[in-house]
Amino acid sequence: MKPKFIITVIFLILSSSIVYSQTPGHLLFKGVPIDGTLKEYVTKMKQAGFILQSMGDGLAILKGDFAGYKDINIGVSTLKQKDLVHKVVVLFPELDSWSSLSGNYFTLKELLTEKYGEPSMNSEKFKGSLLEGDTFKMYKVQSGDCEYYSVFETDNGTIQLSIGSQDNSHCFVTLAYFDKTNQDEVKAKALGDL
Repeated sequence: MKPKFIITVIFLILSSSIVYSQTPGHLLFKGVPIDGTLKEYVTKMKQAGFILQSMGDGLAILKGDFAGYKDINIGVSTLKQKDLVHKVVVLFPELDSWSSLSGNYFTLKELLTEKYGEPSMNSEKFKGSLLEGDTFKMYKVQSGDCEYYSVFETDNGTIQLSIGSQDNSHCFVTLAYFDKTNQDEVKAKALGDL
């Protein structure tokens, strides 16, 4: 995948909003709490075996092995108001068949369900009419008419698994980790200012 495409996709995913659970603490990614400045978190990810690809303007892109997949791109984002990491996004390989794409999604969903329990939100459908066949399903993914996601709530944040596309051609599975504590810290400061 092209670096510009990877950065664009990760930026779009990191800029999405999510509902968080209620108990304080930090969500873990690869056993590392999603916390600290971008530079501090990148250092921890390097120690966990990831290689830094680029860093700047509140976003770092790393590459490494994750959940049995090799050379996966990882995006780490800070809050806009503060250099405080609160989101990590895993971008799995681009795929060109529905069977491969849905296979990755359902394998990861099964593993996440085993670890975190049943998803709190889940949708696995296509919008509009659907013809049978791999090619038509991939067309639905590329056109944005695929609504496949599972959301797992934890005491420390939210994990979202989804199937998506970019530029009406690149189709992939993403896994996003949203830390609740750091998001709440910035929100509390903003509320205090009002």
